[in-house]
Amino acid sequence: MSEINALESRLTAALDRIRAGVDGLGAGAVGDASSALEAQLSEERTANAQLEERVKALKERQDNKIAELEARVTSYRKQMSDLDAELQKLRTSNADLRDMNAKLRAAAADGMSQPELLNRALMAEVDALKTQRSADATEVDAILAELKSLVGSD
Repeated sequence: MSEINALESRLTAALDRIRAGVDGLGAGAVGDASSALEAQLSEERTANAQLEERVKALKERQDNKIAELEARVTSYRKQMSDLDAELQKLRTSNADLRDMNAKLRAAAADGMSQPELLNRALMAEVDALKTQRSADATEVDAILAELKSLVGSD
């Protein structure tokens, strides 16, 4: 029986050594796997932070471009509105000029000379020329604004 007790003691000691070795081996493997996972996690966090910064920069650039385009559209709308107003004035002035010329032709055909009609006709012509010049200036301003934006954007 003493041999059985000795064998049992030896087996228990061997099992304890095996258990200690397995526990040590498991802890080392888990530790290695854990540190590898931590390294991968850190790399992923860094990559994620870089992507977030790139997205933020792209969004800022897009927002700036949108604001620039909206400002250009507003400017174009104002220019078109100004040009339309000038063209309306020009149409009105030209209609007045045609009316005065028709009256002058009628007076000339009747053989009558009316200084008042001649004066009004000349004033209508001067107004038409001023309005035409103003419309031309507005159109030139619109063209220059577009050219400046094209030169500035390149």
